[in-house]
Amino acid sequence: MANRTALAFMAHPDDAEFYCAGTLIRLAEAGWSVHIATVTAGDCGTMTESRWQIGTRRTEEATRSAALIGAHYHCLDEPDGLIIYDRPTLQKAVDLFRRVVPSLAFTHALLDYSMDHELTARLARAASFVYGAPNISTHPRDPNSTIPHLYYCDPPGGTDPYGHSIAPSTYVDIGAQLEQKIAMLWQHASQREWLRAHHGMDEYVEMMKGLAAQRGGEVGVAAAEGFVQHRGASYPTNDLLADLLGPPGSGHA
Repeated sequence: MANRTALAFMAHPDDAEFYCAGTLIRLAEAGWSVHIATVTAGDCGTMTESRWQIGTRRTEEATRSAALIGAHYHCLDEPDGLIIYDRPTLQKAVDLFRRVVPSLAFTHALLDYSMDHELTARLARAASFVYGAPNISTHPRDPNSTIPHLYYCDPPGGTDPYGHSIAPSTYVDIGAQLEQKIAMLWQHASQREWLRAHHGMDEYVEMMKGLAAQRGGEVGVAAAEGFVQHRGASYPTNDLLADLLGPPGSGHA
């Protein structure tokens, strides 16, 4: 491919690490330019700090995490917990896509436990479709600005908000990348106490590993990430991840 640029467009710092970092690592290893973007700085992810303090900490954590794999981090700086699908927010998303020019994009599931996640997915879907239109942004249009392959990440537990299991269209073997994915997630140290206090749970790394083991077990490997590909009109319909990375267990790189 002439343009080997991947963008994970997520709601909060640490979302990419939970849901698609293993695949991002594999793409980086294959020579792709990788970008991680969040709509918010995660400024509600604390029980003790101001939004400015925690937002600064979390964007610093996200920057360090991305740097571990040579990726670039971006933040649209919308308020945590209050993401909305409106013209100004969508314009921010379009402008980001315009600057990054991804040929491959990842975002949250369209049905997810978090409304921030669902609205981020809709922003990503809209921006990916239209960012190449000359009149949609004041940022210069790169000749490679075309509709990218778009994949929705697994929601937590691999289920939608009603408890129904999600069937991935694509699995990516991340067994060899799991430790590096864990290292990226550990950069988000601010979130352990927050999750214990607000969600009543600990060991968020173990939760991530559990889903990776679940998806891996479904295809006979130690760890995998699952995705659902968007194949609506005008979007590419070939499974680029499978083409690039091969089926789980194939050893294809």
